[in-house]
Amino acid sequence: MEAMAVLRRRGFLASAWPWRSLAYLVTSSVPGALVLTVAAAVLVVGGTLSSVLLGLPMLAALAFAGVPVAAFERWRLHLVDPRPVADPHRAPDRPGVGGWLAVRARESATWRELGFTVLLATVLWPFDLAIATLGAALPLALLTAWTPVLSGGRRGLWPGFAIHTPGQAIAAVPVGLVLLAAGAYLVTAVAAARATLTRRLLSPRPDEADRLLAEVTGSRARLVNAFEAERRRIERDLHDGAQQRLVAVATSLGLALLDLPPGPAADHVAHAHRESRKALTELRELIHGIHPQVLTQHGLGAAVQDAADRCPVPVDLAWNVPGRLPAALEAAGYFVVCEALANVARHSGAEHAWITAAHRGDTLLLEIGDDGAGGADPAAGSGLTGLSDRLAVVGGTLALTSPAGGPTLLRVEMPCPKPVPSASSSPRTEP
Repeated sequence: MEAMAVLRRRGFLASAWPWRSLAYLVTSSVPGALVLTVAAAVLVVGGTLSSVLLGLPMLAALAFAGVPVAAFERWRLHLVDPRPVADPHRAPDRPGVGGWLAVRARESATWRELGFTVLLATVLWPFDLAIATLGAALPLALLTAWTPVLSGGRRGLWPGFAIHTPGQAIAAVPVGLVLLAAGAYLVTAVAAARATLTRRLLSPRPDEADRLLAEVTGSRARLVNAFEAERRRIERDLHDGAQQRLVAVATSLGLALLDLPPGPAADHVAHAHRESRKALTELRELIHGIHPQVLTQHGLGAAVQDAADRCPVPVDLAWNVPGRLPAALEAAGYFVVCEALANVARHSGAEHAWITAAHRGDTLLLEIGDDGAGGADPAAGSGLTGLSDRLAVVGGTLALTSPAGGPTLLRVEMPCPKPVPSASSSPRTEP
């Protein structure tokens, strides 16, 4: 919640917001005074050495002083505004200081941050400190005025005004309380206005936000593609390596069993043969779960048909998408179907399930339903949240309808170009 919003809440004075706002204004002097001191020193030294060209890099470096200051201000903004502020800068095109400088010099955010830094060093931090002093230091001085007065001293409040007598000290207490309450509102209001100014100046502009979103989306898509490629590599290595070796071991044990006479040795070999066959079965299931060969070789339709055949609940499939789809869409669609069928088998209590697929315009539509008990909840660890994240990478959406008593219907939509015709990718269709 923002600082300005809490001003209208009951119990504001007893909350932590006045103190958070005070901390926000007081800590403004840290970057402000530091920047003012460093900038003055660099200007003096750089100006002195500019005649021999040594000071020019120092003066040029001041142009980028706003970048670290703005980063610190965006972090410090959490004291009064918990909403995150995105970094408006993009990643350099090439590594090294030269690449960083080349990108930052062309960004409008760099010069906007420099202007904010100048404003911070010259105007904002003295003003913030003055408001913090007025809103907190003066009321606290009035509330504690009795301490030096009762011991025979006096309490100075500002030049030309001080409390000398015990009566004045006692009268200062209620005044201090009133001013402390008023100061809490003043400090919080100023901190909220200051935070709004900081957010407006240091947040990405709409064009910068769109660019950052495009970069994040592209980066996420590249990560998913790399992940899928790695899955296929692991599946291929297991299929061509470990599985073939395990087949050879099982075959050798079977041949050895034929040559051994009955006895303890034959029993041990028979046991090892059975265990090797079980391990081979488990490895094949593992390979199929990582990335099935049928998906790579024959496409999504054939892979969905295979998944439906292996489901313990009878599944009807109506597949009306001829041809191959992009690899990313096929992988996403396959694992959505597998997860949905796994949920049907484990949790629904259904006697029948169905899958329909169609290509309408530029959208692939998948529906997985069952006649089970319903009441599926994405928040209960059903894996649907992970599926939504996976679909978001390819621009897809997922909608779940599961009233108590059923039926449950999972609807998936993915943007998809016209499929490439391929006879091998079309499974048999059941009514």
